[in-house]
Formats: sequence, structure tokens, C-alpha cells
Amino acid sequence: MSDSKLAGQFFDAAIGLLERVRDEEAGSVAAAGSAIADTVAAGGRLFAFGAGHSSLAAQDVVYRAGGLALMNLLAVPGTVGVDVMPATLGSALERVDGLASAVLDSSPARSGDLLVIISLSGRNALPVEMAQNARALGLTVVGVTSVAYTTGTRSRHVSGGFLRDHCDIVLDSKIAIGDAELTAEGVEAPFAPASTVVTSALMQAMMATAAEELVARGIEPPLLRSGNVDGGHEWNGRVMREYGDRIFYRH
Repeated sequence: MSDSKLAGQFFDAAIGLLERVRDEEAGSVAAAGSAIADTVAAGGRLFAFGAGHSSLAAQDVVYRAGGLALMNLLAVPGTVGVDVMPATLGSALERVDGLASAVLDSSPARSGDLLVIISLSGRNALPVEMAQNARALGLTVVGVTSVAYTTGTRSRHVSGGFLRDHCDIVLDSKIAIGDAELTAEGVEAPFAPASTVVTSALMQAMMATAAEELVARGIEPPLLRSGNVDGGHEWNGRVMREYGDRIFYRH
């Protein structure tokens, strides 16, 4: 069987996007990593939120080997990927006004904490209001989104604004509107989305920068190790005991 031409094209497209965000978003990644380190050093807590497939990149930095133990998933029931049936309900919930306020009010998030909000389009009510309300509560808000949507689509929030308008730091994933990198003869719709690859890379780059910043300040980064290596469970148990008041996925 010959190698797939389209597979190679997708890898090339994804690599090109990764190179762009590496080079063009370096300042924003550094700012986000520094803000995370500031929060950890000050005793604050870390949260990540994303709806639909954007939630995959949020989950990728929560309770995982090599990740910061303090990163918690701010979950909105019904919007975490395809966790409801019908799956279209999740998309509908992203457009519900007031939902973000209810979620934050019932969450452990408080002033001095940091929230990363991931939304590819940044146009729906849920991520916009999540950013607005989080900042009003005194959280630092980092947004990971595609800035292209702010000029090529209209906001679905009553304010007319996008996620990027309500963040302290914005990382642009460079993903084109529609999130599909390939077209091909005989295929009626564009396909091969790369947003998960790129957004997850941006999230991990932030975490790496935060670890680097903490070490520079003389603070051991509260990282988790794989439970599948010798000593991993013991290491993680120590970290969770030390930072238990800032870890909410273990309760």
C-alpha cells in the first residue's frame, strides 16, 4: 500500500501551524507561563475550561504525567466534548446566556486564581461570559482562540464581543475559520481539523514556561509523574498532600 498523499499534506499543514504559533505567539506563551507561575507562587489555584472539542485541550493539562498538579478542569456538565446525547445539546448549551455565571458561582474559583479558557471561535455566549465573569471575580484570564474568527464571523454574545475581548492574555492558534486543513477532489466538504493539535501544543508550551519560571524563582514546580514508572505513585502522593488545598479533581 502506498503512502497517503493526504496524510502527508495534513502533517505538513499541522507542522506549519505549529511553527507559526511557536514563532508568532512566543511573547503570549511567555506571558501566560509567567502568569501561571505567579499564581502558583502566590498560593492561587489553576483552572482550565473548554467546551466541545476545545475541552480536549483543557483536559490534556489536568491530572496527567508531566503536568502541573494544580491545574483543575472547570467542567460545565453537558459541554465536555460528546458527553451528552444528543451531542448537539452540547453545542446548544454553549449559546445559553447566564450559564457561565452559575458555573463560576458554584465552583471553587476565587480572586487570585487563574483560568485558561479555550474556544476556537470565541464567539459563543459561554466562553465570552466565562471570561467576563471570571475577571469580575478577580481571576486572571488566559484565552486560547483563533483570532481569525473575530474578523470573519459575528459574535453570538449579546455584547457583540468575542473571547479575546475579555482576557488578560490571548494566544492565537492561527486556525482558519472552519477548522479544516484539507480539500480533495471527490470530497464535498473540507476536512482534517488541526485545532486540537495546535491548541494542545500551546497549552503544553504554557506549562513548560511556567515550570521554567518557577525554577528560576527557586520553587519546585508541582509536577505529576507517570503512575506507570517506579516511584510514580509515591511521588504523586507527596505532591497531592503538599498541595491538596489547591487540587479539586481528587475529592
